[in-house]
Amino acid sequence: MPLRPARPPRAVLRPRLGRTFALVAASLAVLVPATATTAAGSTDDDRSLQRQIDRFVSEPGGPPGLIAVLRDERRTRVLRAGVADLATGRAPRATDHMRIASTAKAFSGAVALSLVDRGALSLDDTLRKRLPQLPAAWGRVTLGQLLHHTSGLPDYSQDPGFTAVVVADPRHRFDSRRLLDYVADEPLRFRPGSRYEYSNSDNIAVALMAEAVTGTPYEQLLRRLVYRPLELRRTSLPQGYRMPEPYLHGYDVSDPASPQDISELISASGAWASGGIVSTPADMTRFIRGYASGALYGKKAVREQRRWIAGASQPAGPGRNAAGLAIFRYTTRCGVVLGHTGNFPGYTQLVAATPDGRRSLTFSITSQINGTDDPARLARLRALQENFVCALLRDGK
Repeated sequence: MPLRPARPPRAVLRPRLGRTFALVAASLAVLVPATATTAAGSTDDDRSLQRQIDRFVSEPGGPPGLIAVLRDERRTRVLRAGVADLATGRAPRATDHMRIASTAKAFSGAVALSLVDRGALSLDDTLRKRLPQLPAAWGRVTLGQLLHHTSGLPDYSQDPGFTAVVVADPRHRFDSRRLLDYVADEPLRFRPGSRYEYSNSDNIAVALMAEAVTGTPYEQLLRRLVYRPLELRRTSLPQGYRMPEPYLHGYDVSDPASPQDISELISASGAWASGGIVSTPADMTRFIRGYASGALYGKKAVREQRRWIAGASQPAGPGRNAAGLAIFRYTTRCGVVLGHTGNFPGYTQLVAATPDGRRSLTFSITSQINGTDDPARLARLRALQENFVCALLRDGK
């Protein structure tokens, strides 16, 4: 099922210089360098948060490293615990590369909604219209349903054939644009739009739709529509297993006495638009401030993105979760932030910001924590993340 997208008019990818650049500039205005405090900051909140992450990292089976970046209009606070690399003992840094896991789905949302804003795509566009080479049984699924995780597409990453390849050769280089072939013989799991079910297939299809209407590889769309406007200089979507230096080493801690470095165990090609991006805490801070505020597209797209339905990110984020279009609302005891979570072998991520993008949290851990493998630790993590959100929202009030 090779894609043969038609070449679109040049105007599809041409920025709308007035409103679009004005919105991006407004977002970037709060991203200028701010005075940073260290992990041993002067506030009671800083000291309390530092004690909590030290305890979380030091408990049996805890992650080897953790770094959190809290940003408001006035300053950046970077708190860290443990190490970036067990072999050297080096501390985590905000400029270290890392696998961002399923927070990459927010990037596919940014691309898709930017194209919707430009008129190249519609949230009502179907797979039948844009990707007719996919199974006819999936034809009624719309772009909006893919972004909302209400499509019913079977999850390719759960397919026995896919997992068998990964187990046999974790560094196998997949054809990322053929990942849906693993489930092409399967029907939809439910009627499109009838319920929420998180599926890694959704964002693969989103990226393929974006390529089909623009005639442009997804990696280039990311650079044009996301990286450049938000000035993300250390973010990329690789195909291989290598990590750019320096990086946060990710670990398998299933045997706490002997953590295994799995940073470069798995090829990113098998995750692609669903979870393959590599970035840094500093870049992710810039991204979520622009993404949550809607700086990359107009108010109409923002309104559509924030039509909330019942649904949680994977793993679940802090507080009560609700799903928008490639973004989640986390309602905590202290207020609301918008963002995304993710986990990947060796890494667990949360990025979140206030709806205006002026306050943000990037929270990165160097082991995989989810509700399937360790629900008790995930519960503790979510409570810890909520405490960080509360500190973020209290700061300056």
